Amino acid sequence: MDRFAALSDPNRRRIIEIIAASGEIAASDISRQFEISAPAISQHLKILREANLVNTEKRAQQRIYSLNPQGVDEMWEWLTQMRAYWNQRLDTLEALLTKEHTPKKDK
Repeated sequence: MDRFAALSDPNRRRIIEIIAASGEIAASDISRQFEISAPAISQHLKILREANLVNTEKRAQQRIYSLNPQGVDEMWEWLTQMRAYWNQRLDTLEALLTKEHTPKKDK
């Protein structure tokens, strides 16, 4: 699944925030922080795993979640590229508008 599509859901964004704040956290501990069912949280976690945004490790009977730095870094790189692109475009527009609105001196 596309990473940005995975983060389009507010519950999944909240799950990412919880995992980021915790470092590592059990699925059951994530589930306790929501008013939706544990199976629904499990589905959200599955989508985040498929999008490579989280890592999972099985410890005894628990699944422990952590952020996948590589997945997050790839999103960050794309966002950085888009920001640079739009900054350049907006700087060009600003220069053009400034030039057009500068009073011309008569010779």
